[in-house]
Amino acid sequence: MLIDTHCHLDAAEFDADRAAVIQAARAGGVTGFLVPAVGASNFDDVAALSAAHTDVVHAFGIHPMYVGQAQEGDLDLLRERLAGGSAVAVGEIGLDGFVQDGSMPLQLHYFEAQLRLAKAFELPVVLHVRRAQDEILKRLRRIRLPGGIAHAFNGSLQQAEAFINLGFRLGFGGAMTYAGSRRIRQLAAELPLSAIVLETDAPDIPPAWGAGLRNDPANLPRFAEVLAELRGMSVAEVVEATGANALAAIPGLRQLAGLRPVSPPESR
Repeated sequence: MLIDTHCHLDAAEFDADRAAVIQAARAGGVTGFLVPAVGASNFDDVAALSAAHTDVVHAFGIHPMYVGQAQEGDLDLLRERLAGGSAVAVGEIGLDGFVQDGSMPLQLHYFEAQLRLAKAFELPVVLHVRRAQDEILKRLRRIRLPGGIAHAFNGSLQQAEAFINLGFRLGFGGAMTYAGSRRIRQLAAELPLSAIVLETDAPDIPPAWGAGLRNDPANLPRFAEVLAELRGMSVAEVVEATGANALAAIPGLRQLAGLRPVSPPESR
């Protein structure tokens, strides 16, 4: 099970060839795609994608970098959409400490409100954690959830262990392919395999072989190869393990083409 646990197939970058992009990924062995929303404005778009494709599922959430475009009523709309039962997670939500635009108080407001919604609906979350790991962990300890995925993880070993202890898996993708990404590559190589899932974040975070270009879900098989090389194991083992981890992190993924939950392999 080669599952892209984070890709934005609804993005405008795919408007010209979306069907071909999805088919190319399938041809390479990708068996499922999780598409998170970034705000109320694209709730319909991500839901339509999963309605049109049996191997696509979606999440609803308000991204921290889009809180400036959000309105308080969007939280009510999010609650309504979650109550509809189609979303497999709440996401993409979280905090972003990289962009210094004064939005952190607003980010915190929407993040905490969405954590409470995830708890109310007993849903996992898809987290954006850029330069905000400790602040996010502080709130996850206060508002306990079923778990989820810390997307594009780029924290310390101690922070990684804290997320894992709270029941989260960590997403690795394009950044792992760069030789200069030493901390990310070391984490990918040394963390328990049971804690790792694969993702592309397409169209963002392109790999080393496509720097400056659009990132596509078809890159996911090569990401599995990179992870296998870093860990000294076979690609087949990586695909099996990360797929099982994805199902464990986001149980709603089991609806993909009739997949059923399985126990993740032992950590390596």
